[in-house]
This record gives sequence, structure tokens and C-alpha cells, in this order.
Amino acid sequence: MAQSRAEQAPPSAADAFPTKNHPRPQVEPMPVPPARYGRLIGPGVVAAGVGLASGEFVLYPYIASQVGLVFVWAAFVGLATQFFINLEIERYTLATGETALCGFSRYWRHWGLVFAILSYFANLWPGWATSSATLITYMTGGEASWVAIGILVVIGLVLTLAPVVYVALERAQMLKVAAVLLLFAVAAVFAIGAESWAALPQVVTEARLPYEQIGFAVLVGALAFAGAGGGQNLVQSNWIRDKGFAMGQYVPRLVSPVTGEKEAKPSTGYIFEPTEENLSRWKGWWKFANVEQLVTFVLITFVTILFTSLLAYSTVFGTPGLENGITFIQAEGQALGERVGAWFKYLFWIVGAFSLFAAALGIVDYTSRLAADVLKTSYARKADENKLYAGLVWGLVAIGIVVIAAGFDQPLVLLVISAVVGGFMMFIYSGLLILINRKLLPQPIRIRGFRLVMMIWSILLFGTATAVAAQDQIRKILGGG
Repeated sequence: MAQSRAEQAPPSAADAFPTKNHPRPQVEPMPVPPARYGRLIGPGVVAAGVGLASGEFVLYPYIASQVGLVFVWAAFVGLATQFFINLEIERYTLATGETALCGFSRYWRHWGLVFAILSYFANLWPGWATSSATLITYMTGGEASWVAIGILVVIGLVLTLAPVVYVALERAQMLKVAAVLLLFAVAAVFAIGAESWAALPQVVTEARLPYEQIGFAVLVGALAFAGAGGGQNLVQSNWIRDKGFAMGQYVPRLVSPVTGEKEAKPSTGYIFEPTEENLSRWKGWWKFANVEQLVTFVLITFVTILFTSLLAYSTVFGTPGLENGITFIQAEGQALGERVGAWFKYLFWIVGAFSLFAAALGIVDYTSRLAADVLKTSYARKADENKLYAGLVWGLVAIGIVVIAAGFDQPLVLLVISAVVGGFMMFIYSGLLILINRKLLPQPIRIRGFRLVMMIWSILLFGTATAVAAQDQIRKILGGG
């Protein structure tokens, strides 16, 4: 009996993809990798810029002010873990042009919606905008709530009027990183004394877990969530696709519905056959992705944590009555003003305010971007993703304004959600990344070996961190300590 055409056709890389929830991807050649890296550097900088928020400017410096530099090692461990998470998120998108959320939803349609909702819960309280506003009032006076509302409106305008959203976000985060590095360069000369520089080896020689002074839950949270966290890691898929990495070149970028020209299409669609030429090109893209993440996200974030900790240690170490909150930056700024001069106090607060503004810009972007991609891909394929994104941006801005106008002062429930949800998301999607990167991708590029071990470590780390943080916060709510 003659074989049918389907039986005669050789197996395709697209055959590995379940088609119950999304169509089978199209087979296209892997684009040529970059010969020069400079033009494509960006998503790692954006990840670092968005991630440099209260943890880097408040939490780690606060820990340094209490116990010295003995806990900075934890930032490296947390960043190393997130490096491998980000690369597994990028692996799937580099190979398919799809987001990791789309890959998850091939197995269960609603995975993307689950993570989008969790991202919203984590970011309902506009803490970074209000923190930026508070720093501004240290310099100008005025009511922080009104300044925060103004910041939210500016964020909405920037994200919905920029012709290409990613380009505007990248420029803002690069400016932020440049400002932070300038602050450190000035601080290294004028603010950090010889004794503090001499204490730098403590990072390695006296590394420990000072839970008796700081509290175990705070330390575990700082270790696990250094840098990015939660939905921000997942949005690496969207950012590298908009930047045109590998198979992402086949997917149009997200643009403004007002000033943009192209329409972002559904994000399901592409895979390459594992031919010798395609695999050679893949190796070029994979090498670039690793280098880009390492020299931008990991290096920039670790240097920032190291210097902010060193700056705090140099100025306010041993000062009684310091709090782990935005008022810590006020106290540190005043101490810097007394040591160096009033000009440095204001420079410190200006850079801090802009850094927190840029973090808020990135948070609103990635929360809305994830949700728009999920809605477009899984539920409303005929919708305009650019308009969905714009509506979600202004919806999140409006929620933030209502929360501020209602007079909520960082309600405890929202803070608990923000602290726990991000870790819970990473615990879940670390396992899902192993699934899609072992089952869907061509055999030669699947996750294996040491990287697989690191993803299992990620599951253990974030599962433990989430459980400890949740237990600690619930105990506090119930009045148990």
C-alpha cells in the first residue's frame, strides 16, 4: 500500500508543538547572528534599569548600615540564579519568536493569564512612583501624593505616545544607568573614605547570614530577589523580540496606537529546522545573548548593589534608629551632605528620584506588555495589541492614582502581595521553562547539563524564599511577631 504524503514527509521541528491552544509555528531559517554586538545591546540594560529600585537603593544599603558588607555575597548568588532564568526565557524566544508565556499556554491555555494577573497583583501599589515623589519633596517641598500622581500621568504619556515603546523604555533605562554610574564615580572620590574601601574584602572574607540582626525573612528575600523578579524576568521575551533577536526578527514590534505605524501581530509562529547552517547561526545568537545578559544585567546590578552598600556603610553604619524604607534614603542623603557638601546630598536624591521613576516606568510597561500579549495571543487574536497595551497602561495608571487619592499609606495587604507573589511566580515558571525548553525545541538546543541543574536550584530557592516570606508576613498580620 502506498504511503500517504504525511507518512512520506520527513519530521519537522514544528511537529513537537501542541496545537490545541495555538497553531503550529511556521518553519523559517534562523536569521544571521550579529557580527558586532554594540547595536543590539539593550534588553539586559533595560532589565538592570527596571530592577534597580528599592531593593538596590534601600534594602541592601540598609543591611550594610546595620551589619557592614558581610551580606553583599547574597546579591551575587541571586543575580547568578536570575542570569540562568533569563537565559532560559530568552532561549525559547530566540528559537521561536514566541514569548515564554505563549510557550506555557501551549500546554494550558490560561497560564499566560495567571502570570499576567499575578503581575498586576504584585504592582497594584505604585510604590516606586510614590518613593520617587517622596525624594523629590525632600528637595522641593510639597505634597508627595500630588507629585506621585503627576509621575504616573507622565509614565502613561511616555508609554502610549512613544512611536516604538521599547525604544523609549531602553533610552530611559540607559539614561538611568548612566546617572547611577556617574553618582558612583563621584562618590568614589568624594564620599567613600579610605576606611570603607579597606573594608571591601568583607564581602568575601567575612561573608555570613546575619539573621539575628536583620531577620531571616528579610535576608532570604534580599538574596532571592536581587535585581529583577516576578513578571520582569518573563518580559525579557518581549524585550528581546522587540529588539530583533534571532527568530524575533519575524515579529513586528509593539508601537504606539497614536504615533506608531506598524501593528504588533499575534506572537505565535516560528521555528527553525536543526540544519547545520541554522545551528551555526543559533550558536552565534546564543553566545551573544549570554554575553549581553552577563555584561549588562548581572554586572550593572551587582556593581550598583556593591556601591550603594559601600556608600551606606561609609556614611551611616552604626547610626541608631534607621528604618528599612524610603526614609533611609533621606537619612543617608543628609549624612552625605554633612560629609561632602549640600551639592552631593542633592545629587544623591536627584539620581535616586530618577532611578525610582525609571523603575516605575519599566514596571508599568512590563505589567501591561505581558497582559496585552496574553490577551492578544490566547483570547482576542483579532484585537489590536497596541491599543490593548495602551488601555492597560492607562488602567494601571488609573488604579495607582485611585490608591494614592484614597489616602492608602502602603496598605499592608498590598505589600504582602508584592513581597510574596513575585517569588511564587518564579517558583512556578522555573519549572515551566524546563518543560518547554526540553519538550518543544529542537534536540540540539534543548536545556541540559549545568543549566538544568541551575533551574532546579531556582525552583528550590524561590520556593523556599516565598514560603519563608509568606510565613513571616502572615505572622506579623496575625500579631505573632
